[in-house]
Amino acid sequence: MFEFLTGKIARRGPTTLVLEVGGVGYALIVPVGSKFPNSGGARAWTHFVVREDSQTLYGFDSASGRDLFRLLLSVRGVGPAVALALLSGLEAAALVQAILTDDALTLTRVKGVGKKTAEQMLLDLRDKIGRFGGPDGIPGSPAGAATGANARELDAISALSSIGYKEKEATKLVRKVASSNPSLDTEQLIRAALQA
Repeated sequence: MFEFLTGKIARRGPTTLVLEVGGVGYALIVPVGSKFPNSGGARAWTHFVVREDSQTLYGFDSASGRDLFRLLLSVRGVGPAVALALLSGLEAAALVQAILTDDALTLTRVKGVGKKTAEQMLLDLRDKIGRFGGPDGIPGSPAGAATGANARELDAISALSSIGYKEKEATKLVRKVASSNPSLDTEQLIRAALQA
């Protein structure tokens, strides 16, 4: 429903952010360690959760941080509270590395993540998490902002995945095209990857 909100920070806490947009204050739950300033203008990439008894807006300092949150939500048994705990308790790079190396012990160090949940995460995500890794670390993760090039690649991979490409295949195609044509914008990158 909401892709992102851009406005003025009205209040900032360790896990909360109130962003004033057009005279309306949006209360967001954010991971511990998010790189939002304490005041001034900011953009928050969002994920909206509607439940029978509540509506909650989660905020992230980058699109890929939000996408990593959504990827965690795709795991059976992982809800918003556990996904947020994972992003708050581990640096994004450490989280991705733990999944790539089948390190369940690191995952279980996060409160709320038991052995079964950690094993389910490893099973469900090991083939999907690769797009958050790479030679430049975790582009745009909660620990840092995406470079323009990495943001374009992530958007292109996401677009290809949404039309039926497996994430591994989409990542390979996009990275191949991007390495030989670094000046392409997102749309050109998607078109070139479709023709590769």
